[in-house]
Amino acid sequence: MAVKGKVAKAKRNNQKRNKLVKQGVIKKNDGKPKKNIKAAPPKVVKKPEPQDDSEESDHGEDLLEMVDEEDIDFLKQAISNRSYKLLNKVKYTGPVAKKIKVDDDDLENNYEEINYDDSKNIKMRSLLPIKTKNRIIPREIVDTRGDATDEEEEVDAEEENDEAEASDAEEYTLEDHEFDAEKPISATQLLATRNEVLRQRKIHIGTLSSGLLENPEEKITNLRTLLKIMDEETPEVYLTVRKLVIVSLVEVFKDILPSYEIKNINASSDGPKLKKDTLKLFKFEENLLQYYKKFLQKLEKYCLLLMKKKGNSKPRSEEELKMGELAVHAMCDLLVAHPYFNFAPNIAQVLVPCLNNPRKSVRETVKAAVKTIIKEDKKEEITLKILRIINQYLKNHTHNTNTDTLEVLLVLNLRDVNLDREKEVEMKQKKLMSHKSNVLQISKKERKRKKKLKMLEQELLETKAEENVQTKQKNLTEITKIVFNIYFRILKNSSNSKVLGVCLEGLAKFAHCINLEYYVDIVNVLDSLLKEDWLGYKEQLHCVQTVFAILGGQGEAINLDPTRFYNSLYKDMFKTTAARNHDNILILLKTLDDALIKRRKKITNKRMIGFIKRLATLSLQLLHNGSLGCLSTIKNIMQLNRAVDILLDLDNAVGEGKFQPDLDDPEYSNAATTAMYEMTLLRKHYHPIVNKYANNIASGVPATGEGSLPSEYWKSTPEQLFTEFSMSEMGFNPQVPIPNKAQPKNTVKRIIFADNTFETECRQVLKAKRKNACFWIDDSKLLK
Repeated sequence: MAVKGKVAKAKRNNQKRNKLVKQGVIKKNDGKPKKNIKAAPPKVVKKPEPQDDSEESDHGEDLLEMVDEEDIDFLKQAISNRSYKLLNKVKYTGPVAKKIKVDDDDLENNYEEINYDDSKNIKMRSLLPIKTKNRIIPREIVDTRGDATDEEEEVDAEEENDEAEASDAEEYTLEDHEFDAEKPISATQLLATRNEVLRQRKIHIGTLSSGLLENPEEKITNLRTLLKIMDEETPEVYLTVRKLVIVSLVEVFKDILPSYEIKNINASSDGPKLKKDTLKLFKFEENLLQYYKKFLQKLEKYCLLLMKKKGNSKPRSEEELKMGELAVHAMCDLLVAHPYFNFAPNIAQVLVPCLNNPRKSVRETVKAAVKTIIKEDKKEEITLKILRIINQYLKNHTHNTNTDTLEVLLVLNLRDVNLDREKEVEMKQKKLMSHKSNVLQISKKERKRKKKLKMLEQELLETKAEENVQTKQKNLTEITKIVFNIYFRILKNSSNSKVLGVCLEGLAKFAHCINLEYYVDIVNVLDSLLKEDWLGYKEQLHCVQTVFAILGGQGEAINLDPTRFYNSLYKDMFKTTAARNHDNILILLKTLDDALIKRRKKITNKRMIGFIKRLATLSLQLLHNGSLGCLSTIKNIMQLNRAVDILLDLDNAVGEGKFQPDLDDPEYSNAATTAMYEMTLLRKHYHPIVNKYANNIASGVPATGEGSLPSEYWKSTPEQLFTEFSMSEMGFNPQVPIPNKAQPKNTVKRIIFADNTFETECRQVLKAKRKNACFWIDDSKLLK
């Protein structure tokens, strides 16, 4: 195991000085100790030949007299002890030719210089000298730190910058565990080594992440180190390490990313001068965007592992698929946390194809994220971008996708959206302007004044947030156009029954937003679909629901006979049971609300009574929440139409014939000649709330008094009852009370004999057995 040696102080000082030089704080030669010519030891030179020049230099015996005796003694001792590196190979042979004055600063700057003893070849290290009153005493010790080569001292400037910026990365050095290839290795050793490596990586990742969260602006380069760790290729731990880094970076980005979009602001030297803090913020945002983009690119690469390209039959391992699922989950979290930040449309571009992924967990994760974004979007901007991506994806795949791709559209809240409003406002504005231009001839001065007033009004609208409302309404209109464009294409071209069912459900929900001119065409298309054999019962229910949703709103003005849709609904009601298709009862309840309650003034009493009788019969074959929904619908109709009370009369003499439940037309089933005998059975139902509803209907739906409902259930809608009392979470509502513990009763068996002689013989036998057995029987009580 290789251990990294300790960095020398001189090397540290060089690194810090190089960093300051790069930052421009100091100059290149600042901070270096200058060579003191006065402190240099004298060299032995040949005596120059005398010249005739009258002006001679000041050296010789005159200079020697100027040097103090203490300095001369110190220099002699320094030469003999080899205290200076420059004097290692200089021998003192004669008198000093120059004045030598030792500078204390030079001694302090060079106290760490390394000296070698040529004779013994021992590495020495100098210490701080001791300065006394009379002289300076040098000190040195044997250096045990190991030799530092010249290559280690020469550090590249780029590496120095990395070490200085990412100091946290140096705090933990990751050890490489090596094994001897000739010796066998046990599984325990491998597992222990792997756990140790993972522990070191966890500490490393945790330290970098915590430093980022504490001070993002100063520790922004920790992101670069974390991204490098994601590229680690150690076979034993690289998947686990990547997962740890992904989870850590997701939490870091969720915390440090701003809630606004960072614009591309060029803080160049040509532009206006900015403050130091502003430049620092620009640099931080630039680095943050750069590292965030790299992280998203890596996540996209892992997400592509879940998608098979055409012609690529290479199987993916389970570990790679799990890595792709984690990447999808990470991108969903980032998009939900920061839907208005940069690269949000790019994330949506990656996630939308995952709605058609064969793995259910991936689809559920992306669907939940997209639904959350659509619900919480206040500006309707990211919603519009997501819908455009979905629209293009459906076009490319000819609508043969999973239903989850369309189910996300059902979360949209399209209220008061009029697709013709923009045209109406524009036409009205043109008429007013043309009329005004004909009446008034505006001068140039008046035009300028009008332009300024318009700008002022726009600023006032911004202060009142009116512009945001107009932008949101414009986005909603565009969203509605895209949604109906998708639905109409599916109605026209798609033959996938599941996709068609979701399309019809969406049409039924947003039917109030459709233009009036399209109503007749849509109803005719739905009528032709009902005649198709490949259409399932759920899809047929959605067709009928869409028709009655259209006719219940602005479509009331359409001259259309809906008898065929009533008959189709009445005929197939019994197809819903307590089996797998029990959830279809919720669609049926919504359709009955549109068909019977909202249009109650446009249908006959015979048809209404026929539907009530069939609905009461249907409640016998459903779960308790489905039965409650049916009984609630019956209660609401009986409150609004008193003609239905004839079903509570047991006299079958009144009527036009015999009840025929097998007919497909409720108009001619003669349901008025029968009664709701089903209420007698439902009053003995196992669910207490069903009992109360059945008793309320059988009593004539009283609001107060005997047979009335509790106040908390009186105003509940059928859909609310169906959801509230559902058993989807395996919980009974209301809870079943725990039965009390009862003591078993001691019953005495009595035997009566018809013949007294037989009784006497039995008693004698019992007495004989009692004498021989080890237990006792009270025969007087047994044969009493």
